[in-house]
Amino acid sequence: MRQIGSILLVILFLSSAFAGCLSDTQGAVTLVVNYEKTNGTVVESYIDGEHVSTTNVSLDFDFSNTVSEQRLVEFGVDPGDGRNPVSVDSNTAKIITIEFSEHGIYEITVYAVDEQNRQESTTVVIRIDLNIQWSEYSTHDPSDLLIDPIPKNGGPHPSAIYIDSTIENPELIDNIGGGREVEITWRLFDQAEEACLVRKGVVDEGESVNWEAIHVNTYEIHELRISYDDGQDNIDVDQLISIEYQSIESSPNP
Repeated sequence: MRQIGSILLVILFLSSAFAGCLSDTQGAVTLVVNYEKTNGTVVESYIDGEHVSTTNVSLDFDFSNTVSEQRLVEFGVDPGDGRNPVSVDSNTAKIITIEFSEHGIYEITVYAVDEQNRQESTTVVIRIDLNIQWSEYSTHDPSDLLIDPIPKNGGPHPSAIYIDSTIENPELIDNIGGGREVEITWRLFDQAEEACLVRKGVVDEGESVNWEAIHVNTYEIHELRISYDDGQDNIDVDQLISIEYQSIESSPNP
């Protein structure tokens, strides 16, 4: 009988232990976050060498479908780049908007917390590229264009720098004796002041010349310089510099 009684006690102990484990899992947070975009492009605009505007990237994270058996108290997003997490009261807000002003690959953390301080989180990978729009008008001495591909958040470096530069020699209708061709040279310098890429061009009056190039050294700051080698006409400069990353961002889930 003593042996039977001992077995019954063991069964009761095990039953109560399993019951406790089940009650702990019943209060878990089920995190569901929807986002329509996980990438974007910051656009910087310059005219005659002066910065005129920057358009940042804003991405929304919707926690509306997140549930918990316990009352939810907080939704949050940690940008993972040194900024403080952005959190909201889950009873009053369901969407968090995060703004990105610097190019880079970001591993952000989205999370939800219930009233018993249980937290559920997951990681979302974000890709932010950069476009530099650069225009100069009626010049003999184009300004140097600084290109900084180094990510400020310490993440992976971009895959390449793309250069699309156009020089125009506008036709001068009232120019006595007519205009003439202009000779220019593009040079992309690295931090050691060595020209990584060089391209010469000649642009006739009323015409334009274009240079497109790809540079894969994204571990140094560069400068794009245009030298006015010969001519008498003023030129216009229209450039687009793109700093682009490998497409490794999380897939959208609207």
